[in-house]
Amino acid sequence: MKRMFASLAALGAVLMLGSASAQFTPGTMECIAPSDPGGGWDFTCRQMAPLLTELGFVSGTIRAQNMSGAGGAIAFAHVVNNHADNEGLLVAASTATTSRIAAGEFGDFSVEDVRWPAALGADDGVLAVAADSPLNSLEDLVAAWEENPRDISIVGGSSAGGWDHLKVLLIADAADVPVNDVRYTSFSSGNVAIVEILAGRADVFTGDLSEALPHFESGDLKGIALLSDSRLDHEATVDVPTGVEQGYDIVAPNWRGFYLPGDISDEAYDFWVDAFETVADSDEWAELREQNGIGDFRRFGAEMEEFAHKQAEDIQNLLKEIGAQ
Repeated sequence: MKRMFASLAALGAVLMLGSASAQFTPGTMECIAPSDPGGGWDFTCRQMAPLLTELGFVSGTIRAQNMSGAGGAIAFAHVVNNHADNEGLLVAASTATTSRIAAGEFGDFSVEDVRWPAALGADDGVLAVAADSPLNSLEDLVAAWEENPRDISIVGGSSAGGWDHLKVLLIADAADVPVNDVRYTSFSSGNVAIVEILAGRADVFTGDLSEALPHFESGDLKGIALLSDSRLDHEATVDVPTGVEQGYDIVAPNWRGFYLPGDISDEAYDFWVDAFETVADSDEWAELREQNGIGDFRRFGAEMEEFAHKQAEDIQNLLKEIGAQ
């Protein structure tokens, strides 16, 4: 019964949207996952496709297609060069998309070559330390940096210049700490990096909440900042303040959403913005997020466009500062 009501509500939203988007009626669609099967992009397409159909936004089907290569660059080039006005196409995207564009990994392509309708969830960024660490806040971390940044060992699961590294550099940059002085060591995964914290060989972990959460629950780690819009309603993290609360306007989610071809009509773009807003409010999506450890992170339409462009710009500026570009 719950699903019936959700479907009727979504169908009503489509009918109401009809007057504003009469020229666009989605039928059979394609969703490109710019990766091999498995992982976040594949999940985004394969879970969202049946949900959009079930909620009545597509009259036909949405076929998920994997198009791996060059960290998403192959799919991006395919869309920009061959399908710029294809209104039957969705492409799964995430922080990896904007960060790799910013790093120049997509060649001469930019965030302006496509349209960004929505982010519907995220794995929130986090900074964490050992339970007995003298660091209890970003203020403590910045104070330690100001005394001697090389004394603070920071570890994460991405390579130098990757998203885990950039999260902590955004904090340093906002605190006027020279980013080249921040001492960061990369490991093969966030879980391996956390072992360094627990063994006392490193001071601060930078990564995703899903990696740190089991250690918050066990009491082995304590969070000094969630890089999210708001605190999380979870027993293990409810006392962890956001960076914004501590005076650092840094929101660094590993978000999940979509981009669309750059030359589609405004009617098609607006349709999907409204559709994804409705999906984000649905019980079905909330259930999927909870089952897969995805936080409730939302950006739509103009706000999402601004967010994607600013994220790419901030990352590009940081990479230039550390000499990675």
